[in-house]
Amino acid sequence: MTILNRPANDVVVTTPPRGLTRGTLAAAALAVCVAQVGLAIPAVLNGQFQQDLGTTSSQLTWISDAFLVPVTLLELTFGVMGDLFGRKRLLVGGTMLLALGQFLAVLTPGTGSSTGTRVLVLWLGQIIAGVGAAAIFPTSLAMIAAGTHTVRDRSRGIAIWAAALASGGFVSPVLGGFLARYGFGSDPYAGWRWAFVAVIVLSVISIGVSVRFARNSAAPEGRSLDWPGQITIAVALFALLYAVIQGPTSGWHSGGVIAGFVLAALFLVLFVLAERRSAAPLLRLELFANRAYSVAAVATVIGMFAYLGTAYSTSIRLSAIQGFTPLKTSIAFILLNVMTLVLMPFTSRVLEHYNPRWTLGISFALVAVADFWLSEVSATNLSIAPIVAPLLIAGVGFAVALSAITAVAVNTVPNHLAGMASGSTSLLRDFGFTLGPAIIGAIALSRAAAEVSHKVSNNAALAKALEAFNSSAAGAPAAQQPALHAAIGAVNSGPLGANAVPASIALPDGTVIPFNPLKDVAFHALDHAYALGYVVCGVAAVVAAVLAAVGLGGRSHEVMITEESLAG
Repeated sequence: MTILNRPANDVVVTTPPRGLTRGTLAAAALAVCVAQVGLAIPAVLNGQFQQDLGTTSSQLTWISDAFLVPVTLLELTFGVMGDLFGRKRLLVGGTMLLALGQFLAVLTPGTGSSTGTRVLVLWLGQIIAGVGAAAIFPTSLAMIAAGTHTVRDRSRGIAIWAAALASGGFVSPVLGGFLARYGFGSDPYAGWRWAFVAVIVLSVISIGVSVRFARNSAAPEGRSLDWPGQITIAVALFALLYAVIQGPTSGWHSGGVIAGFVLAALFLVLFVLAERRSAAPLLRLELFANRAYSVAAVATVIGMFAYLGTAYSTSIRLSAIQGFTPLKTSIAFILLNVMTLVLMPFTSRVLEHYNPRWTLGISFALVAVADFWLSEVSATNLSIAPIVAPLLIAGVGFAVALSAITAVAVNTVPNHLAGMASGSTSLLRDFGFTLGPAIIGAIALSRAAAEVSHKVSNNAALAKALEAFNSSAAGAPAAQQPALHAAIGAVNSGPLGANAVPASIALPDGTVIPFNPLKDVAFHALDHAYALGYVVCGVAAVVAAVLAAVGLGGRSHEVMITEESLAG
């Protein structure tokens, strides 16, 4: 496997390598697990967010993306800061920010405030927590990379780190699903706040472990705060993500969305120019001259898009479409993530003995098989049993792929650039993660809205029933009008809102009468639309698998981690 050579003018002060202590490994693993819990926990709570806050589809998408966007924007920057100022303090500081953001989210106002105000407070909390997680992801990986100096230790360290990250992915929905059953104050749908309280508690424990047991490391030689690079890449990524996420709501031809794409392209060019001129760049562009690194980078974005798009589609299917409780929804996330922990010894051996082209190719192919299988299972089947097998298959694929892409990125650069490698691989992984819900949500919700509109336009009885429903508040008693206006607003907000309002209601005397005429139409439209979402994810996983199998060279036993790759 090709390793990026150190430039001739890159002076590095060599010191005897220090091994990875158990305390450092434990602190890094716990911190990344907690960060992933914070990132993943909204997925299982989408139904409660919608019921408690009355969100639109766009607002619901941004609850998760408010966390993911700063993670994606700032990981490269925090990779540099860890190299410069010490990784232990950055790990502790990032976890403190994570706890602070979750605390602000808990303080989201109650039903006495407007939906806009309540959602804004939750978004701000998610943004602050995302900044903290942006420090944790690359820093925890860099601490492990900097402390491992043999093939076996590096393979084991990366496998443990990946298992810890995935463990957060299945701990969070179980934790969220269990705690959401308990009321928070007088609002029956506010139990989601307990999940954020749990993240605060876990963060405090993680801080204590890091302060007490983690060993500090740094690599300041040849690194500096490359402000032009940091500003230009942040603006480019934010503009691109904004355009992709907001496109379905504002329209792909709207001025703001088009401006987002144009700004993204412009600032990406400026980033490249800034990095070429910088003596200590944020990201060495020659990394992409390395075939293994560049192919793995593209495959990572596409493959992680496929994986989190799958997780997002499953979350919406179970919670917002089928109406499963958060605890029952969590079963899917256990299936998707638990295999990373179960397969950790196997994954470590694979990293040590096999070429990444086959490792990545097969793992992404498994995700594709799972997606095409899931697309054939209708949401009208209200049992979780039919999706158990495909979710386990996707989990196996993710388990091996996550460790493999991390190993390729970290081991194609010299060891003293661990912070840069960790930051770049975290950015690529989380960029794919951010695109998954955004793009799949855009495709699915646009498709579902078009289907609902088509059904209403071509069914006179349905259109008349909808018109009567929309005017029902006018003749209702004053005490009932607020609830009716809220229901009417939800039904007209989009397919998810229409599916959340019941088709019939019971009167005080027990008589059941028709209520929401779009309930059944919206349910089936969402079923079809998210089946398409699974297909899109499957196609993306096939592309990632082919790219890895064809683009990465080497024989099957030409390994990805060698003594050469560990040279400092």
